[in-house]
Amino acid sequence: MAKQFMDVKETAEYLNMSVQWVYREGPRVGLMPYRFGRGPNSKIQFRIADVQAWVRQRSDSR
Repeated sequence: MAKQFMDVKETAEYLNMSVQWVYREGPRVGLMPYRFGRGPNSKIQFRIADVQAWVRQRSDSR
């Protein structure tokens, strides 16, 4: 099965942004985070297809 989600670090590397930017600005600019688990051990991840679509949308609008 193909990988469907990226963690915050992978997302930051893919976007060439900092991890802090992904946490702080990602949701504000339209990147939808998914939370897996509960409490302090929960993991934030982003759907790969959503991140790729966001990048395409941003590059099409320029």
